[in-house]
Amino acid sequence: MNEETHERCAFVMFLNPGAEAEYKRRHDEIWPELSTLLREAGITNYSIHLLGETGQLFAYMERERSFDGEALKTHPTMRRWWDAMADLMKTHDDGEPVSVELDPMFYHR
Repeated sequence: MNEETHERCAFVMFLNPGAEAEYKRRHDEIWPELSTLLREAGITNYSIHLLGETGQLFAYMERERSFDGEALKTHPTMRRWWDAMADLMKTHDDGEPVSVELDPMFYHR
């Protein structure tokens, strides 16, 4: 990762109880157009991990510093994905997943 042009980002989302297997299945079958959209938006090295005891989803990504999250939020493919995932996780009224950004505390490379 080029530190001058990219940044690291981590956040937590919240899975509904009992939705773990279906959440994983849907991500295992990620839409090619969504993968393309994320890549074209400047997101790389994106992973999501489950803390099973709490249903929290920890997400980590590397993205271009020029990343425009607002443009991504309004893209039709992203909106369709959020609609498709809304039954599995906590969302805002507009369908966007509830997420809490995490403050970086340590980085080692």
